[in-house]
Amino acid sequence: MKPTHIEHIGIAVKSLKESIPFYEKVLGLECYSVEEIIDQKVKTAFFKIGQTKIELLESTDPEGPIGKFIEKKGEGIHHLAYAVEDVNEALKEVEAEGVRLIDKEGRKGAEGLNIGFLHPKSTLGVLTELCDNK
Repeated sequence: MKPTHIEHIGIAVKSLKESIPFYEKVLGLECYSVEEIIDQKVKTAFFKIGQTKIELLESTDPEGPIGKFIEKKGEGIHHLAYAVEDVNEALKEVEAEGVRLIDKEGRKGAEGLNIGFLHPKSTLGVLTELCDNK
């Protein structure tokens, strides 16, 4: 596996409505997409800076992964996502290296990307997402 670039940085927030203005008014970025991913119990907002995106994540359910994250750790960086050529192949490669997986196979994520997560206990404490755009 060889990542091509950082696809996005996921940031957990309590409210998109309250968080988007910081990125637009203070940082001068444009929110180009807001999307709800029902099966992940999250609403996302995206900003682009160079080739990398910032993904704000608002929980739609306190029992969902982002709701639990915010309850435990508060708002802040949730994950780092790398673009790869093939998520399923990359997941197999890292698992063969002994990395613990959250997803054994890619699944549909925001913006139509195929995604798969690596467990932070195997990635030096950083929740890591692999993404492809097939």
